Amino acid sequence: MKGQILKADSRGIKKASQIIRQGGIVAFPTETFYGLGVDALEVKALLKIFQIKGREENKPLLLLVADRTWVPALVKEILPTADRLIERFWPGPLTLVFEAAAHLSPILTANTRKVGLRVSSHPVAQALVQAVGRAITGTSANLSSQPSASLAGEVFQALGVQVDVILDGGKTAGGLGSTVLDVSGVLPKIIRQGAIPQEELAPFLDGR
Repeated sequence: MKGQILKADSRGIKKASQIIRQGGIVAFPTETFYGLGVDALEVKALLKIFQIKGREENKPLLLLVADRTWVPALVKEILPTADRLIERFWPGPLTLVFEAAAHLSPILTANTRKVGLRVSSHPVAQALVQAVGRAITGTSANLSSQPSASLAGEVFQALGVQVDVILDGGKTAGGLGSTVLDVSGVLPKIIRQGAIPQEELAPFLDGR
């Protein structure tokens, strides 16, 4: 049954991971809001994300990874500053944008040839990525231009049966979404201000 809300326990996470590996869509809690997860390498599933959110195709989708060891397979290179940022802020609400590896779909990168990666500090999001065994999308579980969802019920109200499963991990913290930082060049650039303020990033932005 589509749109099913499952408790975010080990059983629910296992079922959700199987659905993602089969090309389905799962909503799950993160440290800020609920996100939508599909297999990063499944093109049909990526297209579904754009369709159900009403998302413009020129907007790339960020990915969640389990830890830093997953990054090299998804990007062309990791510059020293990016490595230091990973060490300081992951897991947490910092999305780092790299030059994408050649095998990633242009649908995922919106033809920018760049990909945003993050390690979530939320235990359910982290467990789901681990259970899937490969990177999943982490875009917000809402209609584009509408408020982000902090509760499983809000996800259902917004997206309903277009989502295969919603993992109910309770109310998320809300607040600002992840800070997005482009680390594809020598000097990192802030793309979106978010949960990590510029003052905390300042030591990494001047090339030192």
